[in-house]
Amino acid sequence: MVLKSTVVQTTPFEGQKPGTSGLRKKVKVFMEKNYTENFIQSILNTLGAKTKGATLVVGGDGRYFSTQAVKIIIRIAAANEVKKLIIGQLGNISTPAVSALIRTLHTSGGIILTASHNPGGIRHDFGIKFNIESGAPAPDSFTDQIYEHSKKIKEYKIVPDLDCDVSVLGLQKFEVDGRSFEVEVIDSSENYVKLMKEIFDFPKLKGLIRGTGDRKPFNILIDSMNAVTGVYVRKIFVEDLEASPDTNVRRIIPLDNFGEIHPDPNLTYAKELVDKLKENPTYDLGAAFDGDGDRNMILGKNAFFVTPSDSLAVIANNLECIPYFKKHGVKGFARSMPTAAAVDRVAKALNKELFEVPTGWKYFCNLMDAGRLSVCGEESFGTGSDHIREKDGIWAVLAWLSIIEHKKKSVEEIMKEHWAKYGRNYFTRYDYEECDGEKSKAMMDDLEKRINSGELVGKSFDGANKTYKVKLADNFSYTDPIDHSKATKQGLRILFEDGSRLVFRLSGTGSSGATIRVYVESYEEKDTDKDAQVNDI
Repeated sequence: MVLKSTVVQTTPFEGQKPGTSGLRKKVKVFMEKNYTENFIQSILNTLGAKTKGATLVVGGDGRYFSTQAVKIIIRIAAANEVKKLIIGQLGNISTPAVSALIRTLHTSGGIILTASHNPGGIRHDFGIKFNIESGAPAPDSFTDQIYEHSKKIKEYKIVPDLDCDVSVLGLQKFEVDGRSFEVEVIDSSENYVKLMKEIFDFPKLKGLIRGTGDRKPFNILIDSMNAVTGVYVRKIFVEDLEASPDTNVRRIIPLDNFGEIHPDPNLTYAKELVDKLKENPTYDLGAAFDGDGDRNMILGKNAFFVTPSDSLAVIANNLECIPYFKKHGVKGFARSMPTAAAVDRVAKALNKELFEVPTGWKYFCNLMDAGRLSVCGEESFGTGSDHIREKDGIWAVLAWLSIIEHKKKSVEEIMKEHWAKYGRNYFTRYDYEECDGEKSKAMMDDLEKRINSGELVGKSFDGANKTYKVKLADNFSYTDPIDHSKATKQGLRILFEDGSRLVFRLSGTGSSGATIRVYVESYEEKDTDKDAQVNDI
């Protein structure tokens, strides 16, 4: 059967401007007539001449509306002369695995269907983002073009009669307008698992989990939070590392509403995991992942909490036990600006470059492509390396297990050993969500005026039995050292002479309302054994 494309007249929708992680809106917005079609066509219009003959990866976290969105993407891609789509079975692929596939198969990019750690289901959130041919999230220059196309779109092309079953593995071929169009449905985990086995020493990790003659089994509890990593957790931890499917993993069946939970791996939303580790002291490590698998949380025995900032620093300080870095060497380290500066001290001790970048994983990617960055992270529970161009939750857990196997110490012992050497950056983040947008902006504007006036520099403030003297106050800006692009107004910073900091950011990644984020960091060289909540500035 020869399929024919058609042109559908449309009008623009307001607000199709991708944020740091793509376009995120309520599901019901994406379900509006032509809304998703407009945005997909705008992505392909931005690709321009590269669309013709392109191969693209398509996948996501399986949240509600993913099935419909995959059908729309297939039909629009076929009409726009894309040559081939590589789609995860049922449309599901984790964000790290999409990045890995793009890089392994040298495709023209990928379309990822996710709202990351935001809740799913018909009442909640959906999202679409584009990753470029390096596997990295599209840079600002690309997403700005998507937005410009979305504001003036008048039509989209589609093949309305093209039906493709993405539940069955294999290659499907179609003839569209006299051209060949292919859809290959793949096992979403195969390429990613192969990559992890190249990075880490799986036999050693298996020995850790199963136990050896002189070492008892290391008891883990991995929580996929009913999201897409469940497939990968079963393959890696259960099948390859021989962890127990009954006692070492939980919530590994992906659900389109994540079981009505918020798939955000932190102490609030992963409370069930925290409670299980507190109730059962035989667990040595707990870990949780978010909706699309790029974020992670690490817990030790009795739910000992490792902040993402500390997790990044510990991994950076112990890369010699991971085969990938033995082979490729260790370049620089980087963190997002709001992330506590623990890794800065590791970089200084190891004589490595350290980069402080705006929030958004895309800012790390130029540094990786230029061969100047090996490991990086964000305080928002994202950690990763240059093996792909996304943060990677499962990679972070395997890195921790490699360090534990190598050092033969517990999570808490490793963390306390690190603080004894480098000091501790106590860190807490407060999120004030769904605030009034205008009032939030007015508050931030007022604070920025005070910062710009210079009145804060030199002032001293008392708190937590210390005096904090302001060294610098500004609105963070960043110039990329590779392409010299600039990012301004990235967050208000108040830096103190002892290395402590206050950061204020107005965030727009949520699907409704404004979020004010306040980051509190207090550095202690010796007094490293307090509760972070007690030690706030």
